[in-house]
Amino acid sequence: MSHFLPPGHGMHRDWFVPWGEELAKRTNGKVKLTIFPAGSAFGNPARQLEQAVSGVVDIAHGLRGVPAGRFNRMGIIEFPFLVETANAASRTLWEMYPKHFAKEFPDTVKVLGLHAHNAGLIHTREKQVKTMDDLKGLRIRSPSPQINAMLQQLGATPVGLPPGDVYENLQRGVIDGAVFPWDPINSFRLFEVTKYHLDARSYTASFYFVMNKRKYDSLPADVKKAIDDTTGSALTERFGDWWNQWDAPGLEAATKKGNTMTSLSAAERARWRDTLKPTTEKLLTDLEGQGVKDARAIYAEMQQRIAKYEGAKK
Repeated sequence: MSHFLPPGHGMHRDWFVPWGEELAKRTNGKVKLTIFPAGSAFGNPARQLEQAVSGVVDIAHGLRGVPAGRFNRMGIIEFPFLVETANAASRTLWEMYPKHFAKEFPDTVKVLGLHAHNAGLIHTREKQVKTMDDLKGLRIRSPSPQINAMLQQLGATPVGLPPGDVYENLQRGVIDGAVFPWDPINSFRLFEVTKYHLDARSYTASFYFVMNKRKYDSLPADVKKAIDDTTGSALTERFGDWWNQWDAPGLEAATKKGNTMTSLSAAERARWRDTLKPTTEKLLTDLEGQGVKDARAIYAEMQQRIAKYEGAKK
């Protein structure tokens, strides 16, 4: 299995490693999972899907927006102010996968899971961001075109970078900040090169977890059952609690360093929402122009499902 995160990340520690142990236990040792994280030959975030498709690895976990231009229906979950919790986002993605997103994945992979993180923050190096005006001209790392569009509308300059490249670029002043949830602030040690953290809760990023279909089909029935019973719906139920756990060390590390945390005021949050309405409209129109004719229906269904888990938006 390959993924693009460091071994210290909660996904590696709390999900991938224990999952391998669980598969071994359920199959009486038939299965041994070897994991290749960031920094390994298979850790490039842009190659995760292709590695699983080609069979270079059997299983891969990747960031939907890297590289850009694929899984556009799934990417609607990343639209501004659509979702706040990993629980609602992940459950919504998995519930909608069969009807809306399965067609986006190559038939050479079996999709084991889809998920997204808790609504993220804007972390900056030298300039504190409290308002939209504070963002003007800042170069902010972004994980996807959807979040690029949000940042541009707010006045920032988005810069596409994989997570592992952010520390050095912040340190050198190539970028002024980055959008992330709390967890990478600890796992990538970004608390060392940032001073300010704005709890904007205006976006999320999404991920896929896939297996080479030929490899899956070649497995004995009991091994398939072990994989099926520990992925899909059973896996999706865990992301809410996991992300809350993974975010906690990032907040703690930044607090210990003495960094400054702020949240959007109610008035400023309303201002951001109004400002970003044209961004959502343009994203939907662009998707329709790219052949995603059901983009608005998907967006509306996401709103309904998310509201079921989070309650009506204030």
